[in-house]
Amino acid sequence: MAHKAGFVNIVGNPNVGKSTLSNELVGERLSIITSKAQTTRHRIFGIVNEPEYQIVFSDTPGVLKPNYKLQESMLKFSKAALADADVILYVTDTFEKPDKNDEFLSSVQKTNIPVLLVVNKIDLIDQDKLDGILDFWQKQLPNAEVFPMSALHKFNVKNLFARIKELLPESPAFFDKESLTDKPERFFIEEIIREKILIQYKKEIPYSVEIEVEEYVEGTERVDIRAVIHVARDSQKGIIIGHKGVKLKWVGIEARKDIEAFLKKKVMLTTYVKVTKDWRDKDSFLRGHGYELK
Repeated sequence: MAHKAGFVNIVGNPNVGKSTLSNELVGERLSIITSKAQTTRHRIFGIVNEPEYQIVFSDTPGVLKPNYKLQESMLKFSKAALADADVILYVTDTFEKPDKNDEFLSSVQKTNIPVLLVVNKIDLIDQDKLDGILDFWQKQLPNAEVFPMSALHKFNVKNLFARIKELLPESPAFFDKESLTDKPERFFIEEIIREKILIQYKKEIPYSVEIEVEEYVEGTERVDIRAVIHVARDSQKGIIIGHKGVKLKWVGIEARKDIEAFLKKKVMLTTYVKVTKDWRDKDSFLRGHGYELK
């Protein structure tokens, strides 16, 4: 039997469950999952390998109208995902209206790439309303195959995975068969710290933060990590640190636990906060942290 391989790109608006679904399909927790919108900033490959196939899942940032250069880069990741896919997973949910981002939806309507339309969070609505919602979305994307789903409860994920395998083209593998992702360890350490900030802080603060692993020293028994938490304004530094440093200490403790589980090693984590004025609109800073600009 010929080997199959392909890129399966997961797109949609913020907060519809793309990262939950991506992690479920990959079988690893590669993307931040929180109840807050816009938690994914980069395009993250999650690679599933079996002897007869390789699936490269691509989790993308939620589509949104950009207010600054960081968000322009996030939108660029999402738009690129429509161009280089073998299969597109368009994720919506049972609450979303199509006019939330009709321009992006229009791009999906015009594609010749196979589209699997995932209507997520079906566990959160009255089941007598479900048929109407599914019919509504089928009319929006008439060429797509519809999969009602609860990614959180793993409902219908196996059927979706089976259909993805059927749609894969014949191809050699794109990555080494031992690869799980295209991102280095430092990226995931930064994402773990950022996730804890998303959990601990409210309103604008989590979206004003970028993490940078400044130092990574691996010893035989322990990994020493020094991480910078960049904030956009002076006032945000005190909020991140918190009264007597309590909030920052919580972030460090919780992040260290997850980093140790990720690296399977003891970790000494040191964090400090640095004001990098308006970093979300600075080309050199954004490029240095892996964002693509125009």
